[in-house]
Order: sequence, then C-alpha cells, then structure tokens
Amino acid sequence: MQNECKYILRIDRITVGPFQANAWLLGRTDRPDTILIDPGGEPDRIAERIEAGGRRLAAILNTHGHLDHIGAVEALRERFHAPYYLHPADRPVAEAAPEHAALFGIEPPRVPSEGRPLRHGERLDIAGVEIAVIHLPGHTPGGTAFLVRGHLFAGDTLFRGSIGRTDLPGGDGEALLRSIRERLLILPGDTVVHCGHGPDTTIQEERNGNPFLAGF
Repeated sequence: MQNECKYILRIDRITVGPFQANAWLLGRTDRPDTILIDPGGEPDRIAERIEAGGRRLAAILNTHGHLDHIGAVEALRERFHAPYYLHPADRPVAEAAPEHAALFGIEPPRVPSEGRPLRHGERLDIAGVEIAVIHLPGHTPGGTAFLVRGHLFAGDTLFRGSIGRTDLPGGDGEALLRSIRERLLILPGDTVVHCGHGPDTTIQEERNGNPFLAGF
C-alpha cells in the first residue's frame, strides 16, 4: 500500500453488552475514517465514541456471527451507511442469533442484512489501512481474524491462556486447533492479539504458556 509505513495506527477498545465482548475502532491517526470490528451491543455508546472523535465510519467487520459480536451491527449500519463484512460460512450463525438470545434470556439482536463476503487470504484496503483476512474455522465455521501491521483481531478463536469454545452449533474442536496451529502460531511472536473477550496477549505468550496449545 502506498505510504503504508508512514502512518501511525490508532486502536480503541470498547467493551459492550452482557457478555462483555470487545469491539474495536481501528484507523490511521492522520485520517478521520475508522473501521469498526465486532460491534456486539450498545450501538449508541459506540456511535458516540465514533462521533466524539470526529471520525467517519468506513466499514464494519465481524470476526464471526455470534450474537455478542453482531448485536449492534444493523443499528450502526443504518446510522452511518457503512458497508459490512462477514465470512459467508457464518451467515447461518448470525441468522440464529435471536434464537440463541432467547436461550440466555436476553433481548434478541437484529440480524444484520446480507454483507460483503470475506475470503481467506484476501487483503482489504479500507480507509487507507491494509487488512489481511485469515479464515479460522473452529469456534464457528466462518470465524475470521484480521491482521493489521502486527496486530491480530482474533475474535473468539484465541484468548490469553485459552481458546474459543466449540460446544455451540457449528463448533469443531479439531478444526479450531488446526486453525490456531496452521494460521496463527506461524505469525511473528511479537504479534499483538486483540481478543474478542478479555485482555490482549501475544502469539509468543500463547506459544509458551497456553495450556490448550501444549505440544504445538
């Protein structure tokens, strides 16, 4: 990307909803455009954060379709008229979100309208930021991570000292471990992992100390 090395990346975390999921605002410090990853709830609060910084929403990206990560998508799409990206294998997961919400006794989210499909290995250029798309089936069939200049937005695939659950519909434990081994642990050790819940970690920390990855 032209001038890729000449800008500073801005990353802001907003933890939202009853499941305390992490949403992320990502952009360049020299541009007002911002990218939103995994807006799981509290759309007004997220919108206020965007507008308070004088930013424009350039796109919404989802790592996967679970209700705690898509809950604010449709309200924010309507408010900002921003394009939306989701891996097509997770469209059924998103469509099942109201049913899953009923199981937890919480208000069902609005199912996002059809978005632009994500493909493994593609590179998105949004708001002057190049984003590498990594498909990570396991937690969900269409689970996806976004790699931006040494920062990995991993959704619910990898956590500090843990990995994503696979006991929900569409989960696959063997696929999850394979995704982590073949597509995440090969990244440089200093890659910062921004998780879907909880604190950040690094690839090296998880190689060295994650008990679910022992022997990898």
